[in-house]
Amino acid sequence: MKKHTKAEPLRPEPFALADAGVGSLEELIRQGARQIIQQVVESELQSLLSSYAHVTSISGQRVVVRNGHHPERSILTSVGPVPVRIPKVRDRSGSGIKFNSQLVPPYVRRSQRISAALPWLYLKGISTGDMSEALQALVGDQAKGLSPAVVSRLKKQWSEDWKAWNKRDLSSEQYVYWWADGVYTGLRADEFDKQCLLVIMGVKPDGSKERVAIGDGIRESKESWRDLLLDLKDRGLKAGPLLATGDGAMGFWAALNEVYPETRHQRCWVHKVANILNALPKSVQGKARANLKEIWHAPTIDVAERAFKRFVSSYGAKYPQAVAKLTKDEGALLAFYDFPAEHWLHIRTSNPIESTFATVRHRSTRTRNCVSRDTFLGLAFKLIEEAEKSWQKINGADKVTALLRGDVFKNGEPVKDNQPIVELRLAA
Repeated sequence: MKKHTKAEPLRPEPFALADAGVGSLEELIRQGARQIIQQVVESELQSLLSSYAHVTSISGQRVVVRNGHHPERSILTSVGPVPVRIPKVRDRSGSGIKFNSQLVPPYVRRSQRISAALPWLYLKGISTGDMSEALQALVGDQAKGLSPAVVSRLKKQWSEDWKAWNKRDLSSEQYVYWWADGVYTGLRADEFDKQCLLVIMGVKPDGSKERVAIGDGIRESKESWRDLLLDLKDRGLKAGPLLATGDGAMGFWAALNEVYPETRHQRCWVHKVANILNALPKSVQGKARANLKEIWHAPTIDVAERAFKRFVSSYGAKYPQAVAKLTKDEGALLAFYDFPAEHWLHIRTSNPIESTFATVRHRSTRTRNCVSRDTFLGLAFKLIEEAEKSWQKINGADKVTALLRGDVFKNGEPVKDNQPIVELRLAA
């Protein structure tokens, strides 16, 4: 296996993975193993049925047909059992044609290397050239018979799954928050040098997270984001979220203002801190990081604004470019103070989407060949679909109802009689 190295981007901190809702890594691996193995087995079956499609009885019936499944059984691995269901076929001719999976033969019960193979499969990716090698690590030499045709059929199925999902009706959907990001993959796709994956995750009225949109575009242009947002509206999503969080890419914000102008903007603090630090010499980055943290971790907007002014005063004379990166987005950086304090951890950064799509970035940086648009979107869709199973509700999910009925919050607390509860407590 070739080793790959890649410079890690600047990522400030510990809450990134926690907020993504990733529970047990081993459970995620088991879920991924089951999904991939099941899809490969189904593709093997289709290959068998296709090879006998021309064989029919006197009455015109196909001789070899699908006939249910064998009882579910488990392949024991070092991360626990992975359940699989092997389909059966019926041979009406009586010649004894049976379906035996090359990937999971009847006698396979244990794979000693699955713990190492599955993370590699997720990170390296699932392509025609890599699949056989990856799955050989799962079940040994029996995977050598996995043909390129089977792999191609899998990729086609994933593309069809994405297309069906991307046409779903949204007229009954409502979101309180969005995270939006453009994932630069490095992949070359058909007529474009690089594909940019456009992604939106949302929070529903019950506080749960879900995929809202997965598309692609040329860079993160306004036109690309506008097409994505208009498609959501055309499929019934008449109102945008109360707040959207993303980085400073102007294309998304310009498109959002045009399609869902009522949605407020929250700039991602993780991206903002990284951009500011990149404009400062290394000798002052440590102190500057701590000063910036005093702003976005402040308990109230008044405290945050005072810390904001101190930063401008401390660094403005020597490092005006770094300070300009902060001051140009002041309002959008502090918007989260008008929402429940329990939600701040989630909405002041786009880390939920950053962490979730790390597998897509890893996968695509290792695939330099040209892929079709449908193949890439299908692959991204399947990886994200699996990750979504481990997403957790946001903290303070019960506060979402208050937001949606129009209750006002200030400094993270609900306002009563035009006076925030936190101020009433201090007065008492």
